[in-house]
Amino acid sequence: MKVNKKGAIGLAAIIAGSAVVLAGCAGGGGGNETEAPESAGSITVWVDADRAGVLEDAAKDFTADTGVEVKLVQKEFGEIRDQFVQQVPTGEGPDIAVGAHDWLGVLVTNGVVAPVELGDKAGDFEQVAIDAWSYEGQTYGVPYAIENIGLLRNTDLVAEAPTSYDDMIAKGAAAGTEYTFLVGLDPEASDPYHLYPFQTSFGAPVFGTDADGAYDPADLQIGNAGGQEFATWLASQGATGAGVFNTNITGDLARENFVAGKAPFFLTGPWNVPAAEEAGLNIAVDPIPSAGGQDAQPFAGVQGFFLSAESENRLAANEFLINYIGSEDVQTALYEVGGRAPALTSAFEAAVGSDPITAGFGEVGANAVPMPSIPEMGSVWQFWGVTQAAIINGQGGDPVELWNKMASDIQAAIE
Repeated sequence: MKVNKKGAIGLAAIIAGSAVVLAGCAGGGGGNETEAPESAGSITVWVDADRAGVLEDAAKDFTADTGVEVKLVQKEFGEIRDQFVQQVPTGEGPDIAVGAHDWLGVLVTNGVVAPVELGDKAGDFEQVAIDAWSYEGQTYGVPYAIENIGLLRNTDLVAEAPTSYDDMIAKGAAAGTEYTFLVGLDPEASDPYHLYPFQTSFGAPVFGTDADGAYDPADLQIGNAGGQEFATWLASQGATGAGVFNTNITGDLARENFVAGKAPFFLTGPWNVPAAEEAGLNIAVDPIPSAGGQDAQPFAGVQGFFLSAESENRLAANEFLINYIGSEDVQTALYEVGGRAPALTSAFEAAVGSDPITAGFGEVGANAVPMPSIPEMGSVWQFWGVTQAAIINGQGGDPVELWNKMASDIQAAIE
Protein backbone atom coordinates (compact mmCIF):
# COMPACT_ATOMS: atom_id res chain seq x y z
CA MET A 1 0.00 0.00 0.00
CA LYS A 2 1.09 3.56 -0.62
CA VAL A 3 1.57 5.18 2.77
CA ASN A 4 3.44 8.05 4.31
CA LYS A 5 6.44 6.04 5.43
CA LYS A 6 7.95 9.05 7.12
CA GLY A 7 4.88 9.33 9.35
CA ALA A 8 4.88 5.62 10.05
CA ILE A 9 8.55 5.64 10.98
CA GLY A 10 7.95 8.62 13.27
CA LEU A 11 5.12 6.79 14.98
CA ALA A 12 7.24 3.70 15.51
CA ALA A 13 9.94 5.85 17.03
CA ILE A 14 7.51 7.50 19.46
CA ILE A 15 6.13 4.16 20.51
CA ALA A 16 9.66 2.94 21.02
CA GLY A 17 10.32 5.92 23.27
CA SER A 18 12.48 8.02 20.93
CA ALA A 19 12.25 11.76 20.55
CA VAL A 20 10.76 11.62 17.07
CA VAL A 21 7.54 13.63 16.83
CA LEU A 22 4.76 13.43 14.28
CA ALA A 23 3.67 16.71 12.77
CA GLY A 24 -0.10 16.91 13.10
CA CYS A 25 -0.35 13.12 12.61
CA ALA A 26 -0.48 13.74 8.86
CA GLY A 27 3.24 13.80 8.21
CA GLY A 28 6.38 12.43 9.83
CA GLY A 29 8.96 13.90 12.09
CA GLY A 30 12.18 11.92 12.13
CA GLY A 31 14.32 11.58 9.05
CA ASN A 32 16.21 8.45 10.10
CA GLU A 33 14.60 5.07 9.73
CA THR A 34 13.75 3.48 13.05
CA GLU A 35 13.10 -0.21 13.45
CA ALA A 36 9.61 -0.84 14.81
CA PRO A 37 9.46 -2.51 18.21
CA GLU A 38 8.34 -6.09 18.47
CA SER A 39 5.27 -5.12 20.49
CA ALA A 40 3.78 -1.62 20.40
CA GLY A 41 0.21 -2.19 21.45
CA SER A 42 -2.78 -2.57 19.20
CA ILE A 43 -5.81 -0.85 17.73
CA THR A 44 -9.19 -2.41 16.96
CA VAL A 45 -11.12 -1.54 13.81
CA TRP A 46 -14.75 -2.39 13.14
CA VAL A 47 -15.30 -3.00 9.44
CA ASP A 48 -17.97 -4.65 7.31
CA ALA A 49 -17.32 -7.72 5.16
CA ASP A 50 -17.11 -5.77 1.89
CA ARG A 51 -14.17 -3.71 3.07
CA ALA A 52 -12.43 -6.21 5.35
CA GLY A 53 -10.16 -7.64 2.65
CA VAL A 54 -8.75 -4.24 1.71
CA LEU A 55 -8.12 -3.36 5.34
CA GLU A 56 -6.37 -6.66 5.98
CA ASP A 57 -3.64 -5.67 3.53
CA ALA A 58 -3.41 -2.13 4.95
CA ALA A 59 -3.24 -3.54 8.50
CA LYS A 60 -0.32 -5.82 7.60
CA ASP A 61 1.60 -2.88 6.16
CA PHE A 62 0.84 -0.75 9.19
CA THR A 63 2.01 -3.41 11.64
CA ALA A 64 5.19 -3.98 9.63
CA ASP A 65 5.93 -0.25 9.66
CA THR A 66 4.99 0.60 13.25
CA GLY A 67 4.81 -2.58 15.28
CA VAL A 68 1.21 -1.78 16.19
CA GLU A 69 -1.17 -4.70 15.72
CA VAL A 70 -4.46 -3.97 13.95
CA LYS A 71 -7.34 -6.16 15.05
CA LEU A 72 -10.13 -6.22 12.48
CA VAL A 73 -13.61 -7.11 13.71
CA GLN A 74 -16.29 -7.68 11.08
CA LYS A 75 -19.70 -6.15 11.77
CA GLU A 76 -22.93 -5.72 9.84
CA PHE A 77 -22.77 -2.18 8.49
CA GLY A 78 -26.29 -1.33 9.60
CA GLU A 79 -25.54 -2.32 13.20
CA ILE A 80 -22.28 -0.43 13.68
CA ARG A 81 -23.62 2.98 14.68
CA ASP A 82 -25.87 1.80 17.51
CA GLN A 83 -23.34 -0.71 18.83
CA PHE A 84 -20.63 1.96 18.75
CA VAL A 85 -22.79 4.37 20.77
CA GLN A 86 -23.55 1.63 23.30
CA GLN A 87 -20.07 0.18 23.72
CA VAL A 88 -17.66 3.13 23.55
CA PRO A 89 -18.71 4.60 26.94
CA THR A 90 -18.07 1.20 28.55
CA GLY A 91 -14.56 0.98 27.16
CA GLU A 92 -15.42 -2.05 25.05
CA GLY A 93 -15.77 -0.36 21.67
CA PRO A 94 -13.15 -0.16 18.90
CA ASP A 95 -10.57 2.54 18.24
CA ILE A 96 -11.84 3.01 14.68
CA ALA A 97 -15.07 2.11 12.88
CA VAL A 98 -16.43 2.37 9.36
CA GLY A 99 -19.63 4.31 8.89
CA ALA A 100 -21.68 6.92 7.07
CA HIS A 101 -21.34 10.66 7.53
CA ASP A 102 -25.01 11.14 8.40
CA TRP A 103 -24.40 9.24 11.64
CA LEU A 104 -22.36 12.18 12.90
CA GLY A 105 -25.18 13.98 14.67
CA VAL A 106 -25.85 10.93 16.84
CA LEU A 107 -22.16 10.13 17.37
CA VAL A 108 -21.12 13.66 18.32
CA THR A 109 -24.06 14.42 20.57
CA ASN A 110 -23.41 11.15 22.42
CA GLY A 111 -19.75 12.13 22.87
CA VAL A 112 -18.39 8.88 21.41
CA VAL A 113 -16.23 10.24 18.55
CA ALA A 114 -13.11 12.39 18.54
CA PRO A 115 -12.00 14.85 15.84
CA VAL A 116 -9.47 13.57 13.33
CA GLU A 117 -6.53 15.88 12.74
CA LEU A 118 -6.19 15.87 8.96
CA GLY A 119 -4.04 18.99 8.83
CA ASP A 120 -2.86 19.86 5.33
CA LYS A 121 -4.11 16.51 4.05
CA ALA A 122 -7.69 17.79 4.19
CA GLY A 123 -6.97 19.51 0.89
CA ASP A 124 -6.22 16.14 -0.72
CA PHE A 125 -9.87 15.07 -0.50
CA GLU A 126 -12.91 16.11 -2.52
CA GLN A 127 -14.48 19.10 -0.77
CA VAL A 128 -17.94 17.54 -0.50
CA ALA A 129 -16.36 14.61 1.38
CA ILE A 130 -14.68 16.89 3.93
CA ASP A 131 -17.84 18.98 4.30
CA ALA A 132 -19.86 15.84 4.94
CA TRP A 133 -17.54 14.61 7.70
CA SER A 134 -17.42 18.02 9.40
CA TYR A 135 -19.61 18.91 12.36
CA GLU A 136 -19.59 22.24 14.17
CA GLY A 137 -16.29 23.20 12.54
CA GLN A 138 -14.39 19.98 13.21
CA THR A 139 -13.68 16.96 11.01
CA TYR A 140 -14.62 13.63 12.55
CA GLY A 141 -13.53 11.07 9.99
CA VAL A 142 -11.36 10.09 7.06
CA PRO A 143 -13.73 9.77 4.09
CA TYR A 144 -13.16 7.08 1.48
CA ALA A 145 -16.24 6.96 -0.79
CA ILE A 146 -18.77 9.41 -2.21
CA GLU A 147 -22.17 8.16 -3.21
CA ASN A 148 -24.95 9.97 -5.02
CA ILE A 149 -27.68 9.25 -7.48
CA GLY A 150 -27.69 10.20 -11.14
CA LEU A 151 -29.85 9.61 -14.20
CA LEU A 152 -29.14 6.29 -15.89
CA ARG A 153 -29.96 6.41 -19.61
CA ASN A 154 -30.31 3.47 -21.98
CA THR A 155 -28.38 4.92 -24.92
CA ASP A 156 -29.94 2.48 -27.38
CA LEU A 157 -33.35 3.98 -26.59
CA VAL A 158 -32.39 7.66 -26.24
CA ALA A 159 -29.21 8.96 -27.83
CA GLU A 160 -28.81 12.29 -26.01
CA ALA A 161 -29.06 13.47 -22.41
CA PRO A 162 -32.20 15.46 -21.57
CA THR A 163 -31.86 19.17 -20.95
CA SER A 164 -34.76 19.42 -18.48
CA TYR A 165 -37.35 17.26 -16.76
CA ASP A 166 -39.92 18.05 -19.45
CA ASP A 167 -37.38 17.20 -22.15
CA MET A 168 -36.68 13.89 -20.41
CA ILE A 169 -40.39 12.99 -20.37
CA ALA A 170 -40.71 13.98 -24.04
CA LYS A 171 -37.71 11.85 -25.00
CA GLY A 172 -39.09 8.99 -22.92
CA ALA A 173 -42.44 9.20 -24.68
CA ALA A 174 -40.75 9.26 -28.08
CA ALA A 175 -38.85 6.08 -27.20
CA GLY A 176 -42.16 4.22 -27.18
CA THR A 177 -41.41 2.19 -24.06
CA GLU A 178 -43.90 1.21 -21.37
CA TYR A 179 -42.51 3.86 -19.00
CA THR A 180 -41.05 7.25 -19.87
CA PHE A 181 -39.01 7.40 -16.65
CA LEU A 182 -38.53 5.25 -13.57
CA VAL A 183 -37.72 5.98 -9.95
CA GLY A 184 -38.28 3.58 -7.07
CA LEU A 185 -40.83 4.80 -4.50
CA ASP A 186 -42.77 3.40 -1.54
CA PRO A 187 -46.57 3.41 -1.13
CA GLU A 188 -46.37 4.79 2.42
CA ALA A 189 -43.14 6.77 2.53
CA SER A 190 -42.38 7.79 -1.08
CA ASP A 191 -38.59 8.34 -1.28
CA PRO A 192 -37.46 11.87 -0.37
CA TYR A 193 -33.84 10.89 -0.99
CA HIS A 194 -34.44 10.15 -4.66
CA LEU A 195 -36.88 13.02 -5.19
CA TYR A 196 -34.70 15.62 -3.47
CA PRO A 197 -32.97 16.81 -6.68
CA PHE A 198 -36.35 17.77 -8.11
CA GLN A 199 -37.23 19.56 -4.86
CA THR A 200 -34.00 21.55 -4.86
CA SER A 201 -34.63 22.57 -8.46
CA PHE A 202 -37.54 24.59 -7.06
CA GLY A 203 -35.23 26.28 -4.53
CA ALA A 204 -36.47 24.32 -1.54
CA PRO A 205 -33.61 22.81 0.48
CA VAL A 206 -34.37 21.22 3.83
CA PHE A 207 -32.23 23.62 5.89
CA GLY A 208 -30.42 26.85 5.22
CA THR A 209 -26.74 27.16 6.09
CA ASP A 210 -24.76 29.36 8.45
CA ALA A 211 -21.76 31.56 7.64
CA ASP A 212 -19.46 28.50 7.67
CA GLY A 213 -21.65 26.59 5.23
CA ALA A 214 -22.94 24.17 7.89
CA TYR A 215 -26.62 23.29 8.07
CA ASP A 216 -28.51 25.59 10.42
CA PRO A 217 -31.30 23.76 12.28
CA ALA A 218 -32.85 27.12 13.15
CA ASP A 219 -33.33 27.89 9.45
CA LEU A 220 -35.87 25.36 8.18
CA GLN A 221 -36.35 26.04 4.46
CA ILE A 222 -38.41 23.06 3.34
CA GLY A 223 -41.71 24.95 3.68
CA ASN A 224 -40.70 28.04 1.71
CA ALA A 225 -42.41 29.22 -1.47
CA GLY A 226 -40.23 26.90 -3.55
CA GLY A 227 -41.38 23.98 -1.44
CA GLN A 228 -44.99 24.89 -2.10
CA GLU A 229 -44.29 25.04 -5.85
CA PHE A 230 -42.63 21.66 -5.62
CA ALA A 231 -45.69 20.21 -3.86
CA THR A 232 -47.96 21.45 -6.65
CA TRP A 233 -45.64 20.01 -9.29
CA LEU A 234 -45.32 16.71 -7.42
CA ALA A 235 -49.10 16.30 -7.48
CA SER A 236 -49.11 17.02 -11.22
CA GLN A 237 -46.74 14.10 -11.80
CA GLY A 238 -48.65 11.67 -9.55
CA ALA A 239 -51.77 9.53 -9.66
CA THR A 240 -54.18 12.40 -10.43
CA GLY A 241 -51.85 13.97 -12.98
CA ALA A 242 -49.36 12.63 -15.49
CA GLY A 243 -48.82 9.39 -13.57
CA VAL A 244 -45.04 9.50 -13.95
CA PHE A 245 -44.50 8.94 -10.22
CA ASN A 246 -46.07 5.70 -9.03
CA THR A 247 -45.62 4.65 -5.41
CA ASN A 248 -46.43 1.05 -6.36
CA ILE A 249 -43.18 0.86 -8.34
CA THR A 250 -40.61 0.04 -5.68
CA GLY A 251 -36.87 0.27 -6.14
CA ASP A 252 -36.67 -3.40 -7.09
CA LEU A 253 -39.46 -3.09 -9.64
CA ALA A 254 -37.92 0.05 -11.11
CA ARG A 255 -34.62 -1.78 -11.57
CA GLU A 256 -36.31 -4.83 -13.11
CA ASN A 257 -38.26 -2.72 -15.59
CA PHE A 258 -35.24 -0.65 -16.60
CA VAL A 259 -33.08 -3.73 -17.04
CA ALA A 260 -35.85 -5.24 -19.19
CA GLY A 261 -35.72 -2.22 -21.51
CA LYS A 262 -39.13 -0.88 -20.47
CA ALA A 263 -37.88 2.67 -19.82
CA PRO A 264 -35.03 4.76 -21.20
CA PHE A 265 -34.37 6.61 -17.92
CA PHE A 266 -33.85 5.42 -14.33
CA LEU A 267 -33.06 7.73 -11.41
CA THR A 268 -30.78 5.65 -9.20
CA GLY A 269 -27.29 5.20 -7.79
CA PRO A 270 -24.21 3.17 -8.72
CA TRP A 271 -25.58 0.17 -6.82
CA ASN A 272 -27.92 -0.60 -9.77
CA VAL A 273 -25.30 -0.26 -12.50
CA PRO A 274 -24.10 -3.91 -12.31
CA ALA A 275 -27.60 -5.24 -13.03
CA ALA A 276 -27.89 -3.03 -16.12
CA GLU A 277 -24.45 -4.02 -17.38
CA GLU A 278 -25.07 -7.72 -16.76
CA ALA A 279 -28.23 -7.41 -18.86
CA GLY A 280 -26.13 -6.08 -21.72
CA LEU A 281 -27.57 -2.56 -21.69
CA ASN A 282 -25.53 0.30 -23.08
CA ILE A 283 -25.88 2.99 -20.44
CA ALA A 284 -24.70 6.48 -19.65
CA VAL A 285 -24.99 8.55 -16.47
CA ASP A 286 -26.48 11.99 -17.07
CA PRO A 287 -26.98 15.02 -14.81
CA ILE A 288 -30.37 14.99 -13.11
CA PRO A 289 -32.66 17.25 -15.14
CA SER A 290 -34.21 20.27 -13.47
CA ALA A 291 -37.97 20.41 -12.99
CA GLY A 292 -38.15 23.83 -11.35
CA GLY A 293 -35.52 25.78 -13.27
CA GLN A 294 -32.77 25.77 -10.65
CA ASP A 295 -29.99 23.21 -10.19
CA ALA A 296 -31.19 19.71 -9.34
CA GLN A 297 -28.90 18.85 -6.44
CA PRO A 298 -29.01 15.34 -4.99
CA PHE A 299 -27.79 14.38 -1.57
CA ALA A 300 -24.23 13.12 -1.31
CA GLY A 301 -23.62 10.31 1.11
CA VAL A 302 -20.00 9.94 2.19
CA GLN A 303 -18.65 6.84 3.86
CA GLY A 304 -15.54 6.94 5.98
CA PHE A 305 -13.78 5.75 9.11
CA PHE A 306 -14.08 7.56 12.42
CA LEU A 307 -12.17 7.63 15.71
CA SER A 308 -13.44 6.64 19.14
CA ALA A 309 -13.37 9.32 21.82
CA GLU A 310 -12.19 6.60 24.22
CA SER A 311 -9.35 5.22 22.10
CA GLU A 312 -6.38 4.39 24.31
CA ASN A 313 -3.97 4.43 21.37
CA ARG A 314 -5.17 7.56 19.59
CA LEU A 315 -1.78 8.40 18.04
CA ALA A 316 -1.59 5.04 16.29
CA ALA A 317 -5.27 5.18 15.34
CA ASN A 318 -4.82 8.62 13.76
CA GLU A 319 -1.81 7.38 11.83
CA PHE A 320 -3.68 4.35 10.48
CA LEU A 321 -6.65 6.53 9.55
CA ILE A 322 -4.80 9.31 7.80
CA ASN A 323 -1.79 7.72 6.15
CA TYR A 324 -3.11 4.22 5.45
CA ILE A 325 -6.88 4.40 4.97
CA GLY A 326 -6.29 7.85 3.51
CA SER A 327 -3.65 6.62 1.05
CA GLU A 328 -4.26 6.46 -2.69
CA ASP A 329 -3.73 2.71 -2.86
CA VAL A 330 -6.26 1.94 -0.12
CA GLN A 331 -8.81 4.43 -1.44
CA THR A 332 -8.47 2.93 -4.92
CA ALA A 333 -8.80 -0.60 -3.58
CA LEU A 334 -11.93 0.37 -1.65
CA TYR A 335 -13.37 1.87 -4.84
CA GLU A 336 -12.66 -1.32 -6.76
CA VAL A 337 -14.56 -3.48 -4.27
CA GLY A 338 -17.40 -1.04 -3.60
CA GLY A 339 -17.92 0.82 -6.87
CA ARG A 340 -18.34 4.19 -5.13
CA ALA A 341 -16.23 7.13 -6.24
CA PRO A 342 -13.13 7.59 -4.04
CA ALA A 343 -13.04 10.55 -1.65
CA LEU A 344 -9.31 11.14 -2.12
CA THR A 345 -8.94 13.45 -5.12
CA SER A 346 -6.01 11.63 -6.74
CA ALA A 347 -7.86 8.30 -6.56
CA PHE A 348 -11.08 9.99 -7.68
CA GLU A 349 -9.44 11.50 -10.75
CA ALA A 350 -7.86 8.18 -11.68
CA ALA A 351 -11.21 6.39 -11.34
CA VAL A 352 -13.04 9.06 -13.35
CA GLY A 353 -10.42 8.89 -16.08
CA SER A 354 -10.75 5.13 -16.48
CA ASP A 355 -14.49 4.59 -16.08
CA PRO A 356 -17.19 6.71 -17.80
CA ILE A 357 -19.84 5.47 -15.35
CA THR A 358 -17.83 6.68 -12.37
CA ALA A 359 -17.17 9.89 -14.28
CA GLY A 360 -20.89 10.39 -14.82
CA PHE A 361 -21.77 9.93 -11.16
CA GLY A 362 -18.79 12.09 -10.25
CA GLU A 363 -20.06 14.91 -12.44
CA VAL A 364 -23.46 14.74 -10.76
CA GLY A 365 -21.79 14.47 -7.35
CA ALA A 366 -19.82 17.65 -7.93
CA ASN A 367 -23.16 19.46 -7.72
CA ALA A 368 -24.45 17.41 -4.78
CA VAL A 369 -24.93 18.58 -1.20
CA PRO A 370 -24.08 16.50 1.87
CA MET A 371 -27.07 14.82 3.45
CA PRO A 372 -27.65 16.70 6.73
CA SER A 373 -26.13 14.89 9.68
CA ILE A 374 -27.56 17.18 12.35
CA PRO A 375 -29.90 15.48 14.86
CA GLU A 376 -32.81 17.68 13.74
CA MET A 377 -32.85 15.78 10.44
CA GLY A 378 -34.64 12.98 12.26
CA SER A 379 -37.67 15.23 12.64
CA VAL A 380 -37.65 15.86 8.89
CA TRP A 381 -37.64 12.19 7.92
CA GLN A 382 -40.55 11.60 10.31
CA PHE A 383 -42.96 13.66 8.19
CA TRP A 384 -41.31 14.15 4.81
CA GLY A 385 -41.85 10.86 3.03
CA VAL A 386 -45.43 10.22 4.18
CA THR A 387 -46.42 13.69 3.00
CA GLN A 388 -44.81 13.12 -0.40
CA ALA A 389 -46.63 9.80 -0.75
CA ALA A 390 -49.97 11.41 0.08
CA ILE A 391 -49.39 14.14 -2.49
CA ILE A 392 -48.28 11.70 -5.21
CA ASN A 393 -51.27 9.45 -4.53
CA GLY A 394 -53.73 12.35 -4.52
CA GLN A 395 -54.74 11.74 -0.92
CA GLY A 396 -55.51 14.17 1.89
CA GLY A 397 -56.51 17.26 -0.04
CA ASP A 398 -54.66 20.24 -1.45
CA PRO A 399 -50.93 19.49 -1.97
CA VAL A 400 -49.81 22.93 -0.77
CA GLU A 401 -51.82 22.58 2.42
CA LEU A 402 -50.32 19.13 3.00
CA TRP A 403 -46.83 20.52 2.45
CA ASN A 404 -47.40 23.46 4.78
CA LYS A 405 -48.71 21.14 7.49
CA MET A 406 -45.64 18.95 7.06
CA ALA A 407 -43.35 21.97 7.47
CA SER A 408 -45.22 23.04 10.60
CA ASP A 409 -45.05 19.54 12.05
CA ILE A 410 -41.30 19.38 11.38
CA GLN A 411 -40.77 22.79 13.00
CA ALA A 412 -42.76 21.76 16.06
CA ALA A 413 -40.83 18.50 16.36
CA ILE A 414 -37.51 20.33 16.15
CA GLU A 415 -38.56 22.86 18.79
